[in-house]
Amino acid sequence: STASGVIEKVHVAKGGKVSAGDLIATVRSEAAPESEAPAARATPAAAVAPAAAVAPVSSAAHAAPPSREPSHASTAPAAVSAAARPALAPAPAEAPRGQPGATPTRVELPPINEPGFSRAHAGPSVRKFARELGVDLTRVAGHGFKGRITHDDVKAFVKTALGSGTATAGGAPAAAPGAVALPAIPAVDFSQFGPTEVKPLSRIQRISGPRLHASWVNIPHVTQFDEADITGLEETRTKLKDKASQAGIKLTPLAFVMRACVKALQEFPQFNASLDASGANLILKKYLNIGFAADTPNGLVVPVVREANRKDIYELARHLGELADKARAGKLSPGDMQGGCFTISSLGGIGGTAFTPIINAPEVAILGVSRSAMRPVYRDGAFVPRLILPLSLSYDHRVIDGATATRFTTFLTQTLADPRGLTEAVP
Repeated sequence: STASGVIEKVHVAKGGKVSAGDLIATVRSEAAPESEAPAARATPAAAVAPAAAVAPVSSAAHAAPPSREPSHASTAPAAVSAAARPALAPAPAEAPRGQPGATPTRVELPPINEPGFSRAHAGPSVRKFARELGVDLTRVAGHGFKGRITHDDVKAFVKTALGSGTATAGGAPAAAPGAVALPAIPAVDFSQFGPTEVKPLSRIQRISGPRLHASWVNIPHVTQFDEADITGLEETRTKLKDKASQAGIKLTPLAFVMRACVKALQEFPQFNASLDASGANLILKKYLNIGFAADTPNGLVVPVVREANRKDIYELARHLGELADKARAGKLSPGDMQGGCFTISSLGGIGGTAFTPIINAPEVAILGVSRSAMRPVYRDGAFVPRLILPLSLSYDHRVIDGATATRFTTFLTQTLADPRGLTEAVP
């Protein structure tokens, strides 16, 4: 049941931690003074209110049993019940009794999207923890391995909602700051229009889908398009590929593109960076690992070439070949796909002239490479045939502005146009 009372004194500081049984506040009701204690360890941001403010007091706060999972209980709000959806913040001061139409304001999380919840990239314990708090995992950005949602991610989501101050009257859901409320896609019975077949998504698609969705929704993408003249590069590659083949190495254009990206990332270190969790600081990485998108029978994966800056063109080509073979055989280990700083997505072997690749968060940029083609280029009063490679650079506009992105692609195209710097030995 819910009753009205007056908070006479708050015994904890905002943002502090309390344990089970600690006194949070002294509340005076019409019957008798009472103290509200949490059912489990909690962050009392929701419990801190101005003195003498009138707020509803839930008897569930005193009746809820402590959590049986200590690792999860560290963030369970007071009065959390798995059977009931918890309010994330106390109601502000309600109007004095006798005034009609006075309705307490509540902050609640949106309803759980059950189909999306079941597909969220999270472990069973995290799912249980999220249900106890009433958190829809489809709205939580994962920061674990390959975007896996962790307990800390759920805690951070709840903390943001608690401090959002975006309460709505009558218990309407309130969005956290910066959250994007997307309308649900209506369910359609396609069988009414003709025969259908249900084909489950692959494991890779189920894992990567929510991650790609989170990247697209949370990162302001901008794509810069450019073209590189790789006529000289292709001539150089043709001369060197026999030597590479004798060493068991397939010298592909991707190796040259990766080598050029190494030089560009060294010239523009803000592309070799990530935003921290607060979004207020840029973490500049002193190492240089480059991932590349590999098309496999089971779906898209992104192996990572480590210390790409310490490898010459032959070593890069060898590592690219080995990782691509492991990817196609389904033998990549988690370590083979961790620690990337920048990603290259090459569709040149298939086709296309341009596309907008999605950034592989927490990276801040990704380079798309399309199919090269011979084109007439006007030079010195005449048209000459040149091999042109289309490039598409998607970048995080919070970190990189358009001018910097254009300088990056300009540097990259100039580097690709002069292959001498790409085939030199690594110092």
